[in-house]
Amino acid sequence: MVIFDLDGTLWDSSVQVAESWNVVIEQEVGKEHTLTAADIMKYMGLTMTEIADRHFGFLPEKERYELSHKCEVFENGYITEHGGRLFEGVEETLAKLKDMGVQMAVVSNCQEGYIKAFLDSMDMWKYFVDYEEWGRTMLLKADNIKLVMERNGASKGIYVGDIQKDSDAAHKAGVDCIYASYGFGEINDAVATLKSFDELPAVLEKLGFLD
Repeated sequence: MVIFDLDGTLWDSSVQVAESWNVVIEQEVGKEHTLTAADIMKYMGLTMTEIADRHFGFLPEKERYELSHKCEVFENGYITEHGGRLFEGVEETLAKLKDMGVQMAVVSNCQEGYIKAFLDSMDMWKYFVDYEEWGRTMLLKADNIKLVMERNGASKGIYVGDIQKDSDAAHKAGVDCIYASYGFGEINDAVATLKSFDELPAVLEKLGFLD
């Protein structure tokens, strides 16, 4: 099973996420606390409580999590309607892998409903057999990777991500990580590196993962 991180690996929704959060932030705490797409990129890979602690640290804990939840709910609807930007070659490569019989899933540290918003907005359901997110299970990424593999009877897996936390989670889950170098961060211990998403089938073959 090939399991994908979402943000920075399959797509970039940083502009749309910032737009959606700023609608809520302006209403609740004022324009001076709005954020940019660059802020969102820095937060990618963190759990939603970690993001709330970093960006809304000026609020008491209960209030910052309530505000974060309002942003998340609004964001899911906004992303469903507006989508994001798929990285070049993503859909064509996913279709190729599906035709090859590769099981694929998405695991992210996002809020509940965000992966569904991605799948709905970009018409991606046909490529993935499963997905899991921190907001639905409240489990760390490593545990969600293992959960998805167990749920689908996958005897071997590999994770594709773009930041070191992705690789750390993959290794904790007992699988290797492929580095999507076109994404938002760096990985120093990946088994392979993608300069573009369409390199993935050849990399999987080289690793012997398609045997």
